Formats: sequence, structure tokens, C-alpha cells
Amino acid sequence: MNSEAATPKPIRSLDDALARCQDLGMRLSRQRRYILELLWEAKEHLSAREIYDLLNRRGQEIGHTSVYQNLEALSEQGVIECLERSDGRLYGHISDSHSHVNCVDTQQIIDVHVELPEALVRAIEAQTGTRIVDYRIDFFATKSAAAGSSDPTVVASSA
Repeated sequence: MNSEAATPKPIRSLDDALARCQDLGMRLSRQRRYILELLWEAKEHLSAREIYDLLNRRGQEIGHTSVYQNLEALSEQGVIECLERSDGRLYGHISDSHSHVNCVDTQQIIDVHVELPEALVRAIEAQTGTRIVDYRIDFFATKSAAAGSSDPTVVASSA
């Protein structure tokens, strides 16, 4: 997540997401607001079908097509996250660079912010002949092996 390129301010709240939509000139329709509000309340990754079902159960009626079109527009513009999985796409509210812990027992995806030691990043650059401007790491875990803190910010150490 160390990016020297000019990147927009991270979206850290529903208000940030709504402001980003306005900055991008996106119309803030009732349906788009419903979707953003749900993703920020849920704080988990949801499929389009789950979003559709949850909104309609709340009485916030929205059609399938509207859900898909809005999710596509929001993810294309970087307002929300879209994860491509073998069983379909999942959408989440965090759009800035972060990593994921994938629980193989529960299929839950947990967002974490990981900062690698600068020396490790430089070693990878030297090995590959590239300049790293951003990174995301996918961890795979089981609940039975879970231990430690529930702090979503992790700093790796070079032990």
C-alpha cells in the first residue's frame, strides 16, 4: 500500500463513498444509496443476489437489473470493491488497498491492512527488476487455527 502515484483519498466511510460518487459526477439515485448504505452496514463481502435479497427484505425494493448495474458502475469507478471468485463476484465497502484473510472453513473474507517491511519490498523489487507501487496479499486460514489479535491492521516483521 505504499503508492507514490497520485491516488484519490481513500474511502473510509459512507460519507466518503457518497462524496466520491458526487466528485465523479455519478447520479446518487435512491437505489445507489441503498446499496452503499447496505455495504457499509454489513461490513462484509456480499454477492449481488445477497444484496438484492437483503434490500428487498428491508422494504427497499430494487430490481435485479438495477442491483447489477449499480454494483458494476460503483466498482468500475473504485467506489466499492469487487472480488472475482470462482463462484461469482463479491462486493465490499472498502475500496482502498488492503489484503484479505480467506477462511476456508466458513468462506468468510476478512479485510486487513498489511504493511510489509520496506526492506522486503526493496528485496522483491531487486529480485524482479520492478518498482512496487501497491500490493495486496491473500491469506488462507482456518478458524480452528485462529489465534492472536482481532486488530485489522497488521504490520509484518522481518524476523
